[in-house]
Amino acid sequence: MSEKDYAPLSAACVRALHDKIYEKRKTAALEIEKMVKEFAAVNNTGQIKRLLKVLGQDFAVSQNAHAKKGGLIGLAAIAIALGKNTETYTDELIRPILNCMVDQDLRVRYYACESLYNVVKVSRGAVLCHFPAIFNSLSKIATDPDHNVKNASELLDRLLKEIVLENTEFDLDGFIPLLRERIYTKNAFSRQFIISWISVLNSEPDLDLIRYLPEILDGLFRILDDPNLEVKKMCETILGEFLRKIKEDPSKVDFAATINILINHAQEKGDDLVQYTALTWIKEFVQLSGPSMLPCMSAIFTAVLPCLSYDTEVQRNIKETATVINYNLMKLIAVKSDLKDSSENIPTDLDLPTVVEVLSQYLLHNSIQTKVAVLKWIHDLYIKLPTKMGEFIDILFPALLQTTLVDESDQVVQQCLVVMAEVISSPENNKEGDTYYQKFIINLLTSFRENYRLLDERGSFIIRQLCVLLNAEKIYRTLAEILKKEINLKFASIMVEHLNMILLTSSELYDMRNNLKDLLTEESKSLFICLYETWCHNPVATVSLCLLTQSYNHVCDLIQLFGNLEVTVDFLIDIDKLVQLIESPIFAYLRLELLEIPTNKNLVRALYGLLMLLPQTEAFTTLRTRLSCIPGLHVHHDDHKVDIKVSKDDHRVDHKRKSLVNTIDFPVLLKHYIEIQEKHKEYKRIQRANEITFSNAQSVNM
Repeated sequence: MSEKDYAPLSAACVRALHDKIYEKRKTAALEIEKMVKEFAAVNNTGQIKRLLKVLGQDFAVSQNAHAKKGGLIGLAAIAIALGKNTETYTDELIRPILNCMVDQDLRVRYYACESLYNVVKVSRGAVLCHFPAIFNSLSKIATDPDHNVKNASELLDRLLKEIVLENTEFDLDGFIPLLRERIYTKNAFSRQFIISWISVLNSEPDLDLIRYLPEILDGLFRILDDPNLEVKKMCETILGEFLRKIKEDPSKVDFAATINILINHAQEKGDDLVQYTALTWIKEFVQLSGPSMLPCMSAIFTAVLPCLSYDTEVQRNIKETATVINYNLMKLIAVKSDLKDSSENIPTDLDLPTVVEVLSQYLLHNSIQTKVAVLKWIHDLYIKLPTKMGEFIDILFPALLQTTLVDESDQVVQQCLVVMAEVISSPENNKEGDTYYQKFIINLLTSFRENYRLLDERGSFIIRQLCVLLNAEKIYRTLAEILKKEINLKFASIMVEHLNMILLTSSELYDMRNNLKDLLTEESKSLFICLYETWCHNPVATVSLCLLTQSYNHVCDLIQLFGNLEVTVDFLIDIDKLVQLIESPIFAYLRLELLEIPTNKNLVRALYGLLMLLPQTEAFTTLRTRLSCIPGLHVHHDDHKVDIKVSKDDHRVDHKRKSLVNTIDFPVLLKHYIEIQEKHKEYKRIQRANEITFSNAQSVNM
């Protein structure tokens, strides 16, 4: 190349710029600086542009590394010479330098950083029009393996940040797409670089970076998952700063655009810090934005409900935060639905179908805490929005039934029964009679019939809870009416045995027991007859019921018929249990009746009848000892009148009871009892015949 091709550079200057020795290149740069000052003084822009072209298009792109270095130092010299007048030439100065910043030669990259630093230092705000390109190059060189190059790039980076902060006209709209693209880098150094820039921009109030949060939040949470502790800490700090600003001025935040990002990261189980931070943000969003979070409720559930199951100390803060969110969401529904059944208070922005769908899915979760929370939500929604929730009864009812009966946790079953009680007793769900009430009881009995173990282990608990939540007498009436039609007589007998034991022993049925004992109302009389007709499936349970209602004469009639029964081990065990009950506090009133004058002959006959049925076991000894405590005078009393003072109130109560009892057609009941027992005899005969047939068929097949 001829000398005039490098004009206005002298041949000596050209050689110096190509030299491998830095001092010679520096001398050439000083010559260029002097030359440019002279051109600028006479406004010779043509020569300045010619010089920029030579250095930028010839030297900076040369295959010779030393020539590139010479071109870079020369471009820096031009910028220094122009001073504040570089604005016209920033494109010619910066573009060739940026190309060299990605050069394969580390020394070239180093000098490119140094050169650009000098250009930026002189140009200041004039370089902002090239900010995206400079930022792009800096983000790449941030990962440079050479320590010197990185140091040089960091100096340039700090300078650029100063310039950005001192220029309010910085184009944040144009920068965000570049930031959003770079934020997904996986390189630790690049991530540090990105976070440092976000931190700087966020520190400047005039830039209002928080408005662009939806654009960068996902990337920040991905960086928070970085294995490098330093990167993780930097990201945690900047997220904390953002959250602080949100709490100070919520009006600037687009909650709807941001919440789904948080929900996605709150579901990630790989990093506890990511999950905890996302949940913390969700908690603040729910508190700050209030009802505007209702459309997102189902999505929030997917993040919160699983976290309620965490039980390790490490994850305790995650669980506690999820619990707070769950509580605050429930408060939102309360705010929107202060008046029950008022259509004006139904939260129209609540996507109830999706909420119900999500809740139904989490009913099958394997965590007790999660399922309990879901059930509390369903119950709460039924109470506050009964009309709307009634539309989803066909979706929830089967799921609730399954949960009620198969879950291993008493806590879950108890909470599910609370929900079922609300559902099946709601007028909205039973407009044509007790539709779901009947369905539930039938399903309950079906489950017990198909799984005797379930009946033995959970039957008492379920029925007792139902009697607390609903009307106990109605529960027992419904059960009795359904069992009266039971085809499987063995199950009917077993079920009556369980129901009878619950009736006689559980504190939940105390009032019902007293009503049956006294028989002072038509309702109690009707209940006794209803239960009796079903209790006939179990002879000892029938006697127990009649002892409870003080129908001692009828007890004697029943015991006389026991001689015709097949005396099995189970039968004797049932009588043994009855003797234990007679000795329990439940039948204290019965034992005290043995002291009355005159003694109730029917009661004594009934007890002796039970004694005669028992073999000489411990129960026999217990009952005989009890009977021996009756004073002989009371047992063998004559017809002499005894002066007993009875109050008028007691007389009226006794008279009322006798009046009601006398209206009970005990002969008809006894006839019904005999018919039921005959059916049991025939049922057992058929069962045994089938067993023999089945056994013979197996023998033939073998």
